[in-house]
Amino acid sequence: MSSIACATPVRTPDGPLPTPHDRARGALLGLAVGDALGAPAENMKPSEIRARWGRVTGYVTDNPAGTDDTEYAIFSGLLLARHGSALTPAHVEAAWHEWIASRAEGPFKGAGFSERGTLENLRRGLAAPISAQHRHAWSDGLAMRAAPFGVFAAGRPAEAARLVAIDGSVSHEGEGIYGGQAVAAGVAAAMAGAPPTAVIAAALAVVPDDSWTARSLRRAVSVAHRGERAVRSAVVIGGYPWTDLAPEAVALAFGAYASADGDFREAVLTAVNMGRDADTTAAVAGALAGATRGEGAIPTEWAAAIGPARGSCLPSMAGQHVLEVAELLTTSAARRTEPLHDPAVLFTEVVLSEVQQ
Repeated sequence: MSSIACATPVRTPDGPLPTPHDRARGALLGLAVGDALGAPAENMKPSEIRARWGRVTGYVTDNPAGTDDTEYAIFSGLLLARHGSALTPAHVEAAWHEWIASRAEGPFKGAGFSERGTLENLRRGLAAPISAQHRHAWSDGLAMRAAPFGVFAAGRPAEAARLVAIDGSVSHEGEGIYGGQAVAAGVAAAMAGAPPTAVIAAALAVVPDDSWTARSLRRAVSVAHRGERAVRSAVVIGGYPWTDLAPEAVALAFGAYASADGDFREAVLTAVNMGRDADTTAAVAGALAGATRGEGAIPTEWAAAIGPARGSCLPSMAGQHVLEVAELLTTSAARRTEPLHDPAVLFTEVVLSEVQQ
């Protein structure tokens, strides 16, 4: 490991440093934009994407919208804004019952396999962490909703990782938790102005070195300079029928982010065109790049398409907007007594590991 280091905060290509407020809005709006861009390509191979659209360079539907990724991120963001650093598994479990398990489900029926398994366990009366013991506890369902924790704990990757693990204790175990922690820590680092290399190092610092998540992430970023095909080949589990593996999806997202050197448009489009769980990988890449470059880096035409959540997955989230959640989280975080957005906080908390080449 290298010694604790400082790095020059990232500036946007054509302007000054984004403000903490801009980064918070960029992270959550970036998540929603990535989700909406990637949704049509979900579960597709790159060859299938090319056959249908050529290279995806923008929205390919007339009425783009976020999916379960956006709605669960809103859910976790509202929960975090309510409880802040005092969040407990009991709070999370109660929210699942209040906002999801006890209500009618939207057309998506509660979202992916991990969410379905969690809801079934909760409705049977099981409590956390037993509620997370199902066959898909390794999914990317926590990673897709992890960005709000990085926004709240800006500059404190370890705290972001701690809080997202509390959220995940109701629905995930093992690699599913690690994936969420990597994303939350990465966003927290980006929120403090860290450059992409330090964002990646922060993500790796909060997960076990020998975990599947860490190994996949290192492989992805080590070949990122060679483009999306190399990233995909480095981490995708060929032939496996499910695309929501947390170690795979998180690595693809970080690989896309590294390949683009934090540029929002390129990071998100790289994630989309790699296929697999494209809505989640693009949502995570969008959150990382949005926190790095700020709201202004998101193309106006992409941002304008994002309205309030439709409640297609979680009816209780209908009418909530990611930008409103960003405001709530920054307001909640501002109540803390210690400095929130000082990059020095980040670099005294995280030992910057050298990313394996």
